[in-house]
Amino acid sequence: MGNGDDAVSRKLSRREMVEKLLSGMAAGAAWPMLASAHPVYEHLKSGEMLDQAAQLSKTADWSPLFLSAVQNAELAALAESMVPGVTKAGVNRFIDLLLSVETSVHQEKFRASLAAIEEGAKAGFGRQFSALNATERESLLSTFAEATANREHFENLKGWISGAYYSSEVGMRELGWDGNYAFASYPECERAFGTN
Repeated sequence: MGNGDDAVSRKLSRREMVEKLLSGMAAGAAWPMLASAHPVYEHLKSGEMLDQAAQLSKTADWSPLFLSAVQNAELAALAESMVPGVTKAGVNRFIDLLLSVETSVHQEKFRASLAAIEEGAKAGFGRQFSALNATERESLLSTFAEATANREHFENLKGWISGAYYSSEVGMRELGWDGNYAFASYPECERAFGTN
């Protein structure tokens, strides 16, 4: 085997990384910012789904399976605002794939949460979320995180985004993971989300 083959054989797939994380959770480790009751948690246990997501991440002519083009653009902007750097991990593509096989109840809940953010952006700033500047986005998301009426929407979206991001190599490496162990806790999550 040549040097190029050695490098490929040492790179873990998303499936392998998530399997390691889930085995760490079974041993008492906590998944960053993700409740095991959130629907994304069940999807992360599907090796087939993770393999399909890996293939989608390499597709140049990708288009959403579940979301509309507008919803996908808004999700991408929202995800990047919640967790800077998620774009390079293809979070919107992964969430779209998961939603394409999700129950209609969870699909509608996701759409309602995304629509609530959009309505908040238009009511507060007269523009869709993706057209807001960084200060406006932060203000809106802070309001959603703190307001009782909107907190459920914020938590739902945060669960999808954090689950998709921190199951990717980019997200896990941001937390300091080097492939050799599973964390007992994720101290960087406090910084990444600014919430408890």
